Amino acid sequence: MAGTIEELLTRCVAVWCPGAAGVIGPTRLSGGASQETWSFDVVHPGGNVGAILRRAPPGYGAAPTRAAGLNVEATLMRLAYVAGVPSPKVLHVLQQSDELGTGFIMERVEGETIPRKILRDQKFVRVRPRLARQCGGILAAIHGIAQPELPELRRMTAATEIAQLEQEYRSFDWPRPVFELALRWLRDRDPGPSKEVTLVHGDFRHGNLIIGPDGVRAVLDWELAHTGDPMEDLGWICVNSWRFGEIDRPVGGFGTREELFAGYEAAGGRVDPSRVNFWEVMGTLRWGVMCCGMMQRFRLSPDHSMERAMIGRRSSETEIDLLRLLAPRGG
Repeated sequence: MAGTIEELLTRCVAVWCPGAAGVIGPTRLSGGASQETWSFDVVHPGGNVGAILRRAPPGYGAAPTRAAGLNVEATLMRLAYVAGVPSPKVLHVLQQSDELGTGFIMERVEGETIPRKILRDQKFVRVRPRLARQCGGILAAIHGIAQPELPELRRMTAATEIAQLEQEYRSFDWPRPVFELALRWLRDRDPGPSKEVTLVHGDFRHGNLIIGPDGVRAVLDWELAHTGDPMEDLGWICVNSWRFGEIDRPVGGFGTREELFAGYEAAGGRVDPSRVNFWEVMGTLRWGVMCCGMMQRFRLSPDHSMERAMIGRRSSETEIDLLRLLAPRGG
């Protein structure tokens, strides 16, 4: 790859942004285990444009099995933007001639993604009571995107998800009785294929939402998108790990399930609370297995990342969460 990131971006924006005079301040952002994220400004006579580059790192191999791929992400974000979902506008999908690898450039959306600040800072105090309902409306809009417009996506059912989680868990050779209990519970209560199959975001939660004092401004990270049961997204945002200590507010630590459901139904969606509960248990187990995977990579990889170790230790938290879901006090 020839040239610095600034030189490459300057050549790239000149192709798709008429009048662009270059770029300034390219800065790599933290976060993202498998993708690079760069923030920069496009210099333009009509006013500078804040932009974000999201790309696979140079030399990065094939995308993980669950990942939709960056080109598919860009397509989904464009569809979401047109459908009125708060989503950054995709400005350009990288081409081979750009020499920047695989990925896309989107408009930068200002706001906050750090849960601690969203849940505790004074600037969000007025909007917090409205966020759960707003999230419900956004999910209904995502699930309402017409299927014929979608790119090719993997199809997921409860049965395939259980099978994948069990296979991944057993590959660790690290027995965990609570995970065994959860797998048995899920197999016994598999509700079967959903009568309604929609686009599923797959990772709608804190960290993937840009929030301002006016509410949700953008939905990010569509890499786990697939088609399947829309109740999966509603269950996932209720997983306790995304409440960040505010356990009495099951939707992201800022609202109730009833508020989430009301927003979803007001936007035209239909809620099945029993299926949402099933997917909340599934999501809790999924995050626990993912945490174990991080610990496994910390142990076996030459790169002993402290971040992997810190995430890995959270598997014990998911065991507590699963017990609270499967064997609640007084139940």
